[in-house]
Amino acid sequence: MRNLNILSLLLLATLWAGLLLGVSFLATPVKFLAPSLSLPVALDVGRQTFKVFNWVEVALALLLVVLTVGTARRWMQATAVTVALIVAMQTVWLLPVLDARVQVILDGSTPPSSVLHMIYIGADTLKLTLLGIIVWRICHLISQSLIIK
Repeated sequence: MRNLNILSLLLLATLWAGLLLGVSFLATPVKFLAPSLSLPVALDVGRQTFKVFNWVEVALALLLVVLTVGTARRWMQATAVTVALIVAMQTVWLLPVLDARVQVILDGSTPPSSVLHMIYIGADTLKLTLLGIIVWRICHLISQSLIIK
């Protein structure tokens, strides 16, 4: 059972890191390079994308925490909880505030300058780093157990 949990954690963290790279660090910036896509349309598409992706991340965060409880090492539990707290912060505070800013733009106004997008990028970068640490450390544990046997 423990090996199954470790392998499940490895798969989950790898999948999540790939999704995060694809959505936040590839698809989102690239859409702003399309000359035929107006800013309001790009922002509205982004708002919908992050709304759906956030719920996927909520589910992944819950699963990550559940898989680490009682079976994982303390560092794994702490990392999983930290990732889940980042997702919670984005869900409860950051995404609603960013959505309101997008709505202001869609309504034809210009919101005041803000560092909120940089905070979101920072949070996603931290999530990606923590997921990468989980993947790297699990791979290290697996390689150590293969060397010992």
